[in-house]
Parts: sequence; structure tokens; C-alpha cells
Amino acid sequence: MKNLMFYLRIIGVGILFIFPPMAYPQEGKEDILKKQGQAEIMPDGKPYVIGLEDVLYINVWREEALSRTVPVRMDGKISLPLIDEVQAAGLTPMQLKEVLTQKLKKFIDDPHVFVIVTEANSAKIYISGMVRNPGVYRLRGETSLPQIISMAGGFTEWADQKKVLIIRKENGKERRITVNFRKIVKGEDLGPNSIIRPGDTIIVP
Repeated sequence: MKNLMFYLRIIGVGILFIFPPMAYPQEGKEDILKKQGQAEIMPDGKPYVIGLEDVLYINVWREEALSRTVPVRMDGKISLPLIDEVQAAGLTPMQLKEVLTQKLKKFIDDPHVFVIVTEANSAKIYISGMVRNPGVYRLRGETSLPQIISMAGGFTEWADQKKVLIIRKENGKERRITVNFRKIVKGEDLGPNSIIRPGDTIIVP
């Protein structure tokens, strides 16, 4: 096993010269844990689910040759040294951490793995109807309905601001929510429906 580890690490170093990992500053364990915790929770309080085109920083503690920034490919997988391809899309960062930890145990004694979402590119929303710039927008953090409308260039002249429709998937089912935009702006309706979630479709009649 020790000889196998030696050759695998030599191969890994060779790969690094050909395909160098994206640079990422070495940080203390506490800093990495803090960033990991911040990346795991969405505005609605639910764990973030990794999606296609997300960018992840995988840190294997004290194993710099294995720590790198990787994109989630269109097939939902990421590639890492020693363990090759791993399914990432559909998992939370904590779930992916457990998968990577189990796989690395074949090569490293007691591996400590951290998964940080550095770019949540899969966190998209769709807006159509009576806005000036309908289309697909990416969420970079907690985003309210007024912020999304602003990103889309604002309402057109004939928009019905009192009946903005949000189509949202929850537990595999489609939920339709009609909100009064004017009440949200006035502060009269600042409930959970005023915050947009990844995957929402907004239709302005």
C-alpha cells in the first residue's frame, strides 16, 4: 500500500505540472470552516444544493497536491486526483464532503475534506412578461423581488405590479404565488415570498 501511495503521488505531481490547479490562498482551518458554513445555507435557510456550472474549492487538509478549484461539468461531475470523477450536482456541500472523505480514505489516513462553493452559477432565476429586459439572471446571494425587477430593467408601462406571479418548485411540486409588488416596496409585505429562490420563474402580467 505504501508503494502504491508513493507512485500515485508521483503521478499526481506530474499531472500538476501539466494541468496546474487554480491558485487559492492557503488558509487556516478555522477560516475554511467559516467559509464552508457560509456557503451551505441559502436565503430560505435550506442547505445549498450544488448544480451544473458551479465552481467548488475542494480543500484536503495538509494535502496541497489534492486541494484545488474545480468546475461542476455539464454531466454533474468533478474531477480530482486519485479518485478521478465524482458526482457533485444534486448534493449539498456536506454530502459531497462525506463522499470525498470516504473515497480518499483508500489513499490517506484520516482525511479532512472541506467543500466551498466559490461560484453558485447554477443559482438562476427566470423572469418574463412586462419587464424591460426579460431573461435568465444569476443570484449572488440573498435577493429580493424588487432587486430582481431592478436587474431586469424595471417594469414596462403596462405591467400589473399588483399581480406578479412567482412559480416555485417545492418538494418536487410546482407552487404558484401571486404577490403585490407595491406592498413589498412599501414594506407592507416582507414575508418569505419577497425573497427570490434559485430556480424561481417570475412572470409579470
